[in-house]
Amino acid sequence: MTRRRSDKRPKGGVLAVISLLMIGSAAIRLGLEAGPALAKTTEPAMPKANQAQTNLPGAQVLLTELLRREEALKQREAAVLDKEKALAIADQAIETRLAALQEAEESLRATLSIAEKAAETDLTRLTDVYQSMKPKDAAALFETMDPGFAAGFLSRMPPDAAAGVLAGLSPEAAYTISVIMAGRNAAAPQE
Repeated sequence: MTRRRSDKRPKGGVLAVISLLMIGSAAIRLGLEAGPALAKTTEPAMPKANQAQTNLPGAQVLLTELLRREEALKQREAAVLDKEKALAIADQAIETRLAALQEAEESLRATLSIAEKAAETDLTRLTDVYQSMKPKDAAALFETMDPGFAAGFLSRMPPDAAAGVLAGLSPEAAYTISVIMAGRNAAAPQE
């Protein structure tokens, strides 16, 4: 018969001792390290500015300069925003004025168109009157007119009516009016 060794060993004794030693070690460590940690949290915290001042000798000067620059930047930003608002208002005023100018221009064009049509109608009617007159009577009127004015009317008349009026004019008046009529379109582009 063989005997078993495992029957004589105490059960769980070694493991219980190791466990107790580990728990004791943890308690000792906790006690040694927790005390200073708890003491640190109960001290009053220094403001960050004071911490920086104690750590760096020029920190207060640097902090003051940074605060001054921040204030200057805020003022510049406010000035830029004011200018942007003023530009927006000016742009709106310019757009309003531009629209008013465009309306005035269109109205002026319409008025000029009406005036040109009326003037053209008047010139056509007066040309018809001169054309329907006897050439001798029309020539007497044309003799007293400014040569440029007379040339304008003669240019609008049919060639046979204009020829009858020119024939009744004095040679000097007929020559002057003919030169004006011939030179009217001389400066016009050829192509």
